[in-house]
Amino acid sequence: MGNLFVFVLASFVGYQVISRVPPLLHTPLMSGTNAISGISLVGSMVAAGHADELSQILGVVAVTCASVNVFGGFLITDRMLRMFHRQPGKKAP
Repeated sequence: MGNLFVFVLASFVGYQVISRVPPLLHTPLMSGTNAISGISLVGSMVAAGHADELSQILGVVAVTCASVNVFGGFLITDRMLRMFHRQPGKKAP
């Protein structure tokens, strides 16, 4: 029952994060990917907190993979946003 609660809460938070991002800043695909990775990160932290050793090992691996995915998504988004900045000294056409 606790895992279901965490899943529903993570889904709600992910939806709120996606809905608050203006479409001009993120493509829907990038926002969706970051939110899904965030949800899987919460689930993997729950798995890492269990008492048996196998769950802890798999949870740590899942936390590492999901963290890399979320961090990479934000790096790509930052790079995409920098592409649309105007360079100083250039006039708009």
